[in-house]
Amino acid sequence: MKKTLLLLSMLLSGVCFSQNINDYKYMVVPVKFDFLREENKYNLNTLTKIMFEKYGFVTYMSDQKLPDEVALNKCKALYGTLESDSGVLSTALYVTIRDCDGKVVFKSQRGVSKIKDFKQAYYDALRQAAGSLESLNYQYSGNDIVTVANEMKSTPTQDAMPVENSVAKPVEVSNQSQLFAQPIANGYQLVDMTPKVVLKMYKTSQQDNYTAQGDGKNGVVFKKGNEWFFEYYQNDKLVSEKLNIKF
Repeated sequence: MKKTLLLLSMLLSGVCFSQNINDYKYMVVPVKFDFLREENKYNLNTLTKIMFEKYGFVTYMSDQKLPDEVALNKCKALYGTLESDSGVLSTALYVTIRDCDGKVVFKSQRGVSKIKDFKQAYYDALRQAAGSLESLNYQYSGNDIVTVANEMKSTPTQDAMPVENSVAKPVEVSNQSQLFAQPIANGYQLVDMTPKVVLKMYKTSQQDNYTAQGDGKNGVVFKKGNEWFFEYYQNDKLVSEKLNIKF
């Protein structure tokens, strides 16, 4: 009976959140999470930005140039972040959305991973927590409400149901095609022998780490050792594609 009431409460809360969140077009993600010492550690901030973009938000990192309407009025945007609830034996994350006053307007279910590798554990926990965003059914309403953020109620949610711990390993693929990096504003474009632009990479605050997009894929390109990898989500699965890049 308690579980039924809890689930019903979450569903009703989700409807309330959706009605308010749909009035917002922009989402801002910090370049550093409170529970990590470095900016964009493990590319986690970039992946969080990509996650919000996947669900329809026009998303910016906090160090990027914001649209004029947001720069002039911070209440025109929502602010998405990750919160850690990790223990000794597990890594746990919540996706939290706040308004300009810092009030919580959405909190995801708890994403939990027992993978020992920190990077993969954070990816796994984020993937699980991000599933809660489906319930928002977010679609920008087009309403130009300046004070809407001040009217939201702070109603954090609790876990609806236990989360199954699953070990999510990236699907590894190798792209043997020779790609040539050509400088563009804020990064590079990768072209093949055709030549055809197959991927665009944009600089982040971390050396050898880029946000990337191309052929309907959005993700991150980073250097590991002497090799380059393009990681992105495809059908809710993390894909790690090895790239052959010549700069």
